[in-house]
Amino acid sequence: MKKVFKLTSLFALFLFYTKSNAQLDTLNYLKAFEANKAQYIGKPFSGLLNDMTKIQPKAMWHNGPFNNKNIRTSSDLGFYDLSKGYEFNAITFVVYWQDPVSATDANYYKIKNKNNFTSEEKNFFGNKIIKDIMVYR
Repeated sequence: MKKVFKLTSLFALFLFYTKSNAQLDTLNYLKAFEANKAQYIGKPFSGLLNDMTKIQPKAMWHNGPFNNKNIRTSSDLGFYDLSKGYEFNAITFVVYWQDPVSATDANYYKIKNKNNFTSEEKNFFGNKIIKDIMVYR
């Protein structure tokens, strides 16, 4: 029984270590974009997405000011599979838009794609101009 417990514990520790390293690699990769954000500010979102060659967003949520429900001023990009449920302590890449996006448009894609980041959203948001970017965990 002790051997089974030890093997199970070691396996769980290995999975945690592997996942932690993968998240750290993703965080470091995305932080590099944040450090070089000057080359993306004032330019279309498609340029940033094209430069993300190692990893692409898998999810997208939109945020707006509390006093105006008609616009979305930023979008959060997630890099984990939504079908597996919420990921605790997930890495979030925030894109602030120079010109607000219509809440109607943002909600259309949110509902249609269930927050999954699709090529359809990539095309729609691709020409939107970046005001700022931020990465956090």
